[in-house]
Amino acid sequence: MEACKPLKSDNNRLMHRPLTPIRILRGLLCLVVFLSTAFMFLVYFAPVSAVMLRLFSLHYSRKASSFLFGLWLALWPFLFEKINGTKVVFSGDMVPEGERVLLIANHRTEVDWMYLWDLALRKGCLGHMKYILKSSLMKLPVLGWGFHILEFIAVERKWEVDESILCNMLSTFKNPQDPLWLVLFPEGTDFTEEKCKKSREFAAEAKLPMMFNVLLPKTKGFCFCLEALRGSLNAVYDVTLAYKHQCPSFMDNVFGVDPSEVHIHVQRIPIDEIPASDKGPAAWLTNRFKLKDQLLSYFKDQGHFPNQGTEEELSTLKCLINFTVVIFFTMIFAYLTFSSSIWFKMYVGLACVYLSSATYFNIQPLPILGCVQAMFYCKNNRSE
Repeated sequence: MEACKPLKSDNNRLMHRPLTPIRILRGLLCLVVFLSTAFMFLVYFAPVSAVMLRLFSLHYSRKASSFLFGLWLALWPFLFEKINGTKVVFSGDMVPEGERVLLIANHRTEVDWMYLWDLALRKGCLGHMKYILKSSLMKLPVLGWGFHILEFIAVERKWEVDESILCNMLSTFKNPQDPLWLVLFPEGTDFTEEKCKKSREFAAEAKLPMMFNVLLPKTKGFCFCLEALRGSLNAVYDVTLAYKHQCPSFMDNVFGVDPSEVHIHVQRIPIDEIPASDKGPAAWLTNRFKLKDQLLSYFKDQGHFPNQGTEEELSTLKCLINFTVVIFFTMIFAYLTFSSSIWFKMYVGLACVYLSSATYFNIQPLPILGCVQAMFYCKNNRSE
């Protein structure tokens, strides 16, 4: 069985589940719930956890933000696995909880990054995920604010611009006490047959391995991240994603028509096993994608990855409790916003102004204590 091969009818793409009126209504309701809960969590929690608390402690600000917004992110695995009924099958290595990792994954479709939340939720690291993503996603209404608060790294896909962006952001991620799952898609774009053909043509010219199920990875960003964080990382997680029977879009997820199954294969590589020489990490990454290409060929032939069943199913009870907590807070915030005093309306307005400007100009408050220490350090150096 081929993974992600589009099935077409005469007029429209054949979806795995029919798009019924009930699914349309349910999908629209889910969108309203997700956007309203995101908005209320951001305007009420973000100024406290990601601004005021951050002025005093970057570590505790991140802990608070990861916990609060992890509650909201957990709604997505709940949607995928419990509401839509998508079967998520894990295979490969059992990874421990609490590790600081660099996670690399293949990029099959626009929603790959969302299914990584299913793994992170099971490991208690959902709020600690930080993605390297294209800057245009920061312009999404409301969601872009969340990406900024969670410190996702927005890049332009131009190395002369992105190098300084990565350097500035990664310099704040080096504290071993801060949990971290930094997610990178080395292919740089989602997979298509046309892109794959161009990738093979380039590989032939550069005498690099030929790949048929993934694109040749861009190594510069990976090497930069690895070098910047190597001293504080435990491992690299090599994640391979595949879908039955076709790759889903975002709206497929919302309306629950696709996918029927998501297969996630995880391989844990201790950081000490990755070469530290100048060209070593680049060659290592290219070899990992060659292995990933072979793994996806196995999936096409067998319909699954080897060594399945490494993670348990999500607890329905825990998902419902989490959902109830999110809705409870949202209802309180909605009451304060629309039925309470003018001060709450002013607070919401100011919070919206701050979140919009902070996201647009990439404003991240610096801890006061850290600034004072830096000033004294510079002053002492000058006096010496």
